[in-house]
Amino acid sequence: MFLNTVAENSQLFFLIFVRVFMLISIAPLLSSSALPGLVRAALALLTAVAVFPEVKAYGYPVPESGLGFTALLAGEAGIGIITGFFLQLVFTSFLVAGQFFSMQMGFGASVVFDPLAQIQIPIMGQMLNNFAMFVFIATGGFYKVFLTGVYRSFRALNAYTLMSQKEHIFTMSLKGLSQLFEQSLIIAMPILGTLFLISVSTGLLAKAAPQMNLLMMGFPIAILTAYVIIFLSLPFLIEKFSLIIDDSFSQILKWYSLYGGAG
Repeated sequence: MFLNTVAENSQLFFLIFVRVFMLISIAPLLSSSALPGLVRAALALLTAVAVFPEVKAYGYPVPESGLGFTALLAGEAGIGIITGFFLQLVFTSFLVAGQFFSMQMGFGASVVFDPLAQIQIPIMGQMLNNFAMFVFIATGGFYKVFLTGVYRSFRALNAYTLMSQKEHIFTMSLKGLSQLFEQSLIIAMPILGTLFLISVSTGLLAKAAPQMNLLMMGFPIAILTAYVIIFLSLPFLIEKFSLIIDDSFSQILKWYSLYGGAG
């Protein structure tokens, strides 16, 4: 019975699958190259099967012309990409926070390959990003991705609405980028400020006692101090990570309610 319903509404089912697949391909952790593409496709297919009855009951106009369906398909892919992009921006803020103070610690030339972001990043950015990933899993991030990013997105937004509200996407993108740097500075400021004071103090001591090799002493002092601050502030960092992740889902829901025409 269900397979017959899917076959009769194959175009609608394919639209759902495309949105879910593009979201999974961009969302944190799920977009990792460690996760095979076949697994992502199977997960998207399973999710599409789960939400198909709800979307069909809610009503979704599917055009009869091939050109209209292609445009609608591109819009559905765009919704998935945009939703995953804003979730990915959140984790980019943790990478940027690590980049802010890696140079001051003396780790500016120490980079590692991040399989999640597919880029070379400083080792401190990788460490903060791993902490954030653990917080994401511990706080039910996957549940929120599928509840907020998939189920509620179909109730609030479709490709027709996206096309009529496309001017707001640029504004939301700029707001997301500005929040990225704001959150990164908030996370990095305790360590960055302390390292700055250490650099100033080392410079003053080098002027007062030129015979002391404070340049070589400054690197281990900065590294040790930074790790001590990270260790002491780790409970507060974890709490901040959780708040940032929850706020990202709240912003997405706000976008749905404002531009999707649904609560």
